[in-house]
Amino acid sequence: MNRPAMSLLLSGALLLGSTAAQAALPDEATLYKNPQCGCCDDYARHLEEMGVSVTIVDDVEVGSIKLQAGLPYGLGACHTTLMGGYAIEGHVPLAAVEKLFEERPPIGGIGLAGMPIGTPGMPGPKQGDWDIYQFTDQEPSPFMTL
Repeated sequence: MNRPAMSLLLSGALLLGSTAAQAALPDEATLYKNPQCGCCDDYARHLEEMGVSVTIVDDVEVGSIKLQAGLPYGLGACHTTLMGGYAIEGHVPLAAVEKLFEERPPIGGIGLAGMPIGTPGMPGPKQGDWDIYQFTDQEPSPFMTL
């Protein structure tokens, strides 16, 4: 096969591969946050850039949403997103969100505790590894490290 044809096939395969990852994401999400939190709005914009329509709710007790989602105690962040039957806690990197929806494990959700600099919605350069956990019924276990 000649070089231009091979390049075209490779480009097409890469395009289809990236489309397949995004196609696995749900069309809609609901992000629960405190009204004053701007980084949460930025996280919603990152999801929207991936083709997810995000409804932001900032007039509820966020702690009750976290409790209903089964979030492990002490591993919370500033917002909780519900999408596709999962809870996504905090500024979870989008690669982890894509992995969650590609694999669809039988868990309650995934999270990243705190508000790490460099994650989607948090300005600044990445500072160290991000340990994303998975959880079900308030019991955490490792999901992936980025």
